[in-house]
Amino acid sequence: MPQENCRIEDRGTHLVVVNDNPQRRNALTAGFYSGLREALAQAAAEPRIAAVIVTGAEGFFCAGGDLTVLMTAPQMTHAQRQAAIEDLQSLVRAMIDCPRPVIAAVEGGAAGAGISLALACDLVVAGRDARFTASYVNAGLIPDGGLSGSLTAALPPALAAEICLLGQPIGAERMAALGAINAAVEPGTALAAAEEIAVRLAQGPAGAQAAIKALLTGARAALMEAQLDAEVEPMALALGSAEAAEGMAAFLGKRAAGFAALRRGQDSVGSN
Repeated sequence: MPQENCRIEDRGTHLVVVNDNPQRRNALTAGFYSGLREALAQAAAEPRIAAVIVTGAEGFFCAGGDLTVLMTAPQMTHAQRQAAIEDLQSLVRAMIDCPRPVIAAVEGGAAGAGISLALACDLVVAGRDARFTASYVNAGLIPDGGLSGSLTAALPPALAAEICLLGQPIGAERMAALGAINAAVEPGTALAAAEEIAVRLAQGPAGAQAAIKALLTGARAALMEAQLDAEVEPMALALGSAEAAEGMAAFLGKRAAGFAALRRGQDSVGSN
């Protein structure tokens, strides 16, 4: 069934799921969530499908959550914020549980929940000029989508801390050199490279590949499951915080966030 902001292209041996929201730099939407779930279910049911490739329209993978939507979070109840976060967490679980490999084809950038989505994939190919940014902290938010698990599994602890605490981008070539992604390729060729992998997978044994994926994901399952659960409450609290309100307003207003002023305000309260 067609979904808004999502295209599913059946290439015979694999599915290509396109996050099609370019006017918002492919920010995540309910339509994309539904479309990716649909593709994962189809791949699980049809052995001819060797892989599911996730990519973004018009040269950008995903900017994460839509801040114009996230700005409404303070008006939500705490339970509503938790439920919204659980939508992403359950999507990541579906990617992990799918018996077929899920491949990210990243061009341009993957930011916020976009990097969470990319690193939740089994294989990641990126254009050499792509940048990965855990930009949550820049908006006064907390990583979700299992990023606190996938980053610490893929990278040295100090680098994971640098990425999450400072919110600075890291290039695809450095990510590939560290082994966090599979390859950094010529810009504009990430999807083609991912499809080459999918075609190779289609020449292999479906049952054995599914068992191998289950073993590999099982090896980090405890970490990912624990972090997917652990991220929900702090993110729900953050979405309703003054820090998030300031961070998101600053981003949308294209100005520096006044987090230092908020710190001083907290100090004043604490000294009374």
